[in-house]
Amino acid sequence: MPNIASLLKEEITRLARKELKANTESLKKAVSTYRSEIAALKRRVDTLERQAKRTDKVVRKVAPVETPENDGAHRWSPKGFAKHRARLGLSAAQYGALLGVSALSVYKWEGGQVRPRASHLPAIAAVRALGKREANARLEQLAK
Repeated sequence: MPNIASLLKEEITRLARKELKANTESLKKAVSTYRSEIAALKRRVDTLERQAKRTDKVVRKVAPVETPENDGAHRWSPKGFAKHRARLGLSAAQYGALLGVSALSVYKWEGGQVRPRASHLPAIAAVRALGKREANARLEQLAK
Protein backbone atom coordinates (compact mmCIF):
# COMPACT_ATOMS: atom_id res chain seq x y z
CA MET A 1 0.00 0.00 0.00
CA PRO A 2 1.37 3.36 -0.98
CA ASN A 3 2.44 5.67 1.72
CA ILE A 4 -0.28 8.29 2.28
CA ALA A 5 2.33 10.95 3.10
CA SER A 6 4.09 10.52 -0.24
CA LEU A 7 0.75 10.64 -2.12
CA LEU A 8 -0.24 13.78 -0.26
CA LYS A 9 3.12 15.36 -1.01
CA GLU A 10 2.85 14.56 -4.74
CA GLU A 11 -0.68 15.98 -4.89
CA ILE A 12 0.38 19.21 -3.16
CA THR A 13 3.33 19.58 -5.53
CA ARG A 14 1.09 19.04 -8.57
CA LEU A 15 -1.46 21.61 -7.38
CA ALA A 16 1.27 24.13 -6.53
CA ARG A 17 2.76 23.78 -10.02
CA LYS A 18 -0.68 24.22 -11.57
CA GLU A 19 -1.29 27.41 -9.55
CA LEU A 20 2.16 28.81 -10.34
CA LYS A 21 1.69 28.15 -14.03
CA ALA A 22 -1.65 29.98 -14.03
CA ASN A 23 -0.18 32.95 -12.14
CA THR A 24 2.99 33.25 -14.21
CA GLU A 25 1.23 32.92 -17.56
CA SER A 26 -0.06 36.50 -17.42
CA LEU A 27 3.39 37.72 -16.39
CA LYS A 28 5.02 35.91 -19.31
CA LYS A 29 2.58 37.57 -21.72
CA ALA A 30 3.29 40.98 -20.22
CA VAL A 31 7.07 40.45 -20.43
CA SER A 32 6.90 39.40 -24.06
CA THR A 33 4.72 42.44 -24.86
CA TYR A 34 7.21 44.75 -23.09
CA ARG A 35 10.13 43.20 -24.93
CA SER A 36 8.51 43.71 -28.32
CA GLU A 37 7.62 47.33 -27.40
CA ILE A 38 11.20 48.00 -26.27
CA ALA A 39 12.56 46.55 -29.52
CA ALA A 40 10.18 48.75 -31.53
CA LEU A 41 11.24 51.81 -29.53
CA LYS A 42 14.92 51.02 -30.10
CA ARG A 43 14.31 50.77 -33.85
CA ARG A 44 12.45 54.10 -33.74
CA VAL A 45 15.28 55.80 -31.84
CA ASP A 46 17.84 54.49 -34.34
CA THR A 47 15.75 55.81 -37.22
CA LEU A 48 15.36 59.22 -35.59
CA GLU A 49 19.09 59.45 -34.82
CA ARG A 50 19.93 58.69 -38.44
CA GLN A 51 17.45 61.34 -39.60
CA ALA A 52 18.93 63.87 -37.15
CA LYS A 53 22.44 63.20 -38.48
CA ARG A 54 21.29 63.65 -42.06
CA THR A 55 19.43 66.84 -41.19
CA ASP A 56 22.43 68.19 -39.28
CA LYS A 57 24.69 67.56 -42.28
CA VAL A 58 22.27 69.34 -44.61
CA VAL A 59 21.91 72.30 -42.26
CA ARG A 60 25.70 72.63 -41.92
CA LYS A 61 26.10 72.63 -45.70
CA VAL A 62 23.31 75.16 -46.27
CA ALA A 63 24.08 77.66 -43.49
CA PRO A 64 27.23 77.26 -41.44
CA VAL A 65 26.81 78.69 -37.95
CA GLU A 66 29.04 81.66 -37.24
CA THR A 67 30.06 81.96 -33.61
CA PRO A 68 32.79 84.07 -32.07
CA GLU A 69 34.89 80.93 -31.63
CA ASN A 70 34.91 80.01 -35.31
CA ASP A 71 34.69 83.51 -36.75
CA GLY A 72 37.43 83.58 -39.36
CA ALA A 73 37.85 87.36 -39.28
CA HIS A 74 38.54 87.73 -35.54
CA ARG A 75 40.51 85.28 -33.46
CA TRP A 76 40.69 85.53 -29.69
CA SER A 77 43.37 84.50 -27.24
CA PRO A 78 43.68 85.87 -23.68
CA LYS A 79 47.44 85.30 -23.76
CA GLY A 80 47.86 87.22 -27.02
CA PHE A 81 45.63 90.00 -25.75
CA ALA A 82 47.78 90.41 -22.62
CA LYS A 83 51.03 90.28 -24.63
CA HIS A 84 49.84 93.02 -26.96
CA ARG A 85 48.92 95.32 -24.08
CA ALA A 86 52.34 94.69 -22.52
CA ARG A 87 54.04 95.33 -25.88
CA LEU A 88 52.29 98.69 -26.12
CA GLY A 89 53.24 99.48 -22.52
CA LEU A 90 49.70 100.54 -21.61
CA SER A 91 47.80 100.10 -18.38
CA ALA A 92 44.53 98.20 -18.37
CA ALA A 93 42.64 101.48 -17.99
CA GLN A 94 44.40 103.01 -21.01
CA TYR A 95 43.87 99.88 -23.10
CA GLY A 96 40.23 99.82 -22.02
CA ALA A 97 39.86 103.46 -23.07
CA LEU A 98 41.13 102.58 -26.54
CA LEU A 99 38.53 99.79 -26.73
CA GLY A 100 35.72 101.68 -25.03
CA VAL A 101 35.50 99.27 -22.09
CA SER A 102 36.49 99.33 -18.42
CA ALA A 103 39.85 98.29 -17.00
CA LEU A 104 38.10 95.44 -15.18
CA SER A 105 36.90 94.05 -18.51
CA VAL A 106 40.46 94.12 -19.81
CA TYR A 107 41.74 92.28 -16.71
CA LYS A 108 39.04 89.62 -16.97
CA TRP A 109 39.66 89.15 -20.69
CA GLU A 110 43.40 88.79 -20.11
CA GLY A 111 42.87 86.33 -17.27
CA GLY A 112 40.60 84.18 -19.42
CA GLN A 113 37.78 84.51 -16.88
CA VAL A 114 35.49 86.10 -19.46
CA ARG A 115 35.44 86.13 -23.23
CA PRO A 116 34.75 89.44 -24.99
CA ARG A 117 31.42 89.78 -26.74
CA ALA A 118 31.34 89.45 -30.49
CA SER A 119 30.59 93.19 -30.73
CA HIS A 120 33.98 93.96 -29.09
CA LEU A 121 36.08 91.72 -31.32
CA PRO A 122 36.30 94.19 -34.26
CA ALA A 123 37.46 96.96 -31.88
CA ILE A 124 40.05 94.61 -30.37
CA ALA A 125 41.28 93.69 -33.85
CA ALA A 126 41.57 97.38 -34.74
CA VAL A 127 43.60 98.14 -31.59
CA ARG A 128 45.84 95.12 -32.20
CA ALA A 129 46.79 96.66 -35.54
CA LEU A 130 48.11 99.77 -33.76
CA GLY A 131 51.71 100.36 -32.82
CA LYS A 132 52.99 102.16 -29.72
CA ARG A 133 53.01 105.63 -31.25
CA GLU A 134 49.57 105.25 -32.82
CA ALA A 135 48.10 103.96 -29.55
CA ASN A 136 49.57 106.87 -27.58
CA ALA A 137 48.33 109.34 -30.19
CA ARG A 138 44.82 107.90 -29.96
CA LEU A 139 44.90 108.10 -26.17
CA GLU A 140 45.86 111.77 -26.40
CA GLN A 141 42.96 112.37 -28.79
CA LEU A 142 40.58 110.63 -26.39
CA ALA A 143 41.90 112.70 -23.48
CA LYS A 144 41.09 115.95 -25.32
